[in-house]
Amino acid sequence: MQMNDTALWIARYEAVRRRSLALAEPLTDEDCGAQSMPDASPVKWHLAHTTWFFETFILEHLEPAFTPFHPAFRVLFNSYYNGIGEKHPRAQRGLLTRPALAQVRAYRADVDARVARLLAMAGELPPSDRAQLAMLLTLGLEHEQQHQELMLTDVKHLLAQSALLPAYVDAALPAAAPAPALEWIALDGGLTDIGYDGDGFSFDNELPRHRQYVAPFKLASRLVTNGEYLDFINDGGYSNASLWLAEGWDWVRTQQLRCPIYWLRGEDEQGGGARWREFTLFGAQALDWQRPVTHLSLFEADAYAHWAGARLPTEAEWEMAAQVSASAARDSGHLHPAGDAAAGLTQMFDHCWQWTSSSYAPYPGYETAPGALGEYNGKFMLNQYVLRGSSCATPAGHARASYRNFFPAGARWQFTGVRLARQ
Repeated sequence: MQMNDTALWIARYEAVRRRSLALAEPLTDEDCGAQSMPDASPVKWHLAHTTWFFETFILEHLEPAFTPFHPAFRVLFNSYYNGIGEKHPRAQRGLLTRPALAQVRAYRADVDARVARLLAMAGELPPSDRAQLAMLLTLGLEHEQQHQELMLTDVKHLLAQSALLPAYVDAALPAAAPAPALEWIALDGGLTDIGYDGDGFSFDNELPRHRQYVAPFKLASRLVTNGEYLDFINDGGYSNASLWLAEGWDWVRTQQLRCPIYWLRGEDEQGGGARWREFTLFGAQALDWQRPVTHLSLFEADAYAHWAGARLPTEAEWEMAAQVSASAARDSGHLHPAGDAAAGLTQMFDHCWQWTSSSYAPYPGYETAPGALGEYNGKFMLNQYVLRGSSCATPAGHARASYRNFFPAGARWQFTGVRLARQ
């Protein structure tokens, strides 16, 4: 989209910015300011940081007579950009009782108005500045959509800490489709092109597109379900060291884990044994055996795959399958994995991010962008694993076959699930 399409830019900018505020709408001010763990951030911080991005990378460089909304915000809401300067410690974001949520909203409104004025005068900018503005706006909006997903997963972790088990969504969880029988979809493998291929937006870690050989393999037609994972638990999966990676076994034993993070075990009221519930954004729900199991670490996903006599796919295998799959990315709107009764290769997108066995590393020929924006992805390419697809919390239009998500092996507060592979 060219910068002369000012009305389209303003409409897209406003739509993305409105959605962030809408995601905060069901929450109290107290909800928005709390931080449940170092890996999660308060909703208030997300709202401010995404605004900081536009102020720092666009207004500071292109706005005539730029003046910051508040000088201290440059430090308070910097996430990890060392090229920008000092940062407030990530683990202490929940201590920022000031600025209040109302002031953060005022910050957003101020920056939004200034970005709108800049867009209105974009035709007066030199061609190089117009091109830079288009690039930075696109990246800023994609960046905010990433934080919209984090807002949902971070607040889910926060609400789960309360004995009240409060719901984020005051509505019934939509019914899930019955899971079809798992099938093994055979793919011939061979030389395949991996990475983004198009004229739209992609993140730098999806490039450059390159050719890679993939041996023939089989991919599970759908994601692993809660019921199937419960079989793993009941078979002693969390107490069988032979199923786990060495670091994963230490992780399980140290934390004394016996089930996924949001599973709640109680006694059946009829005296029939254990009764499982699952905490969701709709509150605590009876565990639905048909839904995809979610919020698993790589350690848990890998252990389950070993127990099932299979393995996790590589990211090249996953992308090859996604390129030929009829399961296109869409917006499920369920805020929880919903299931899919269709035949063939399903649930590639919109349900759970899917762990792969691939370490997060640069593609051949990858180049880091100059300046602070070069810190966006490249510096995290160590000690993390790649996930593919998208989740029920991913904003519409934000998923594609080449998209690379990444987390440490022990992370499980995201909507992460399991798709099996084998030769």
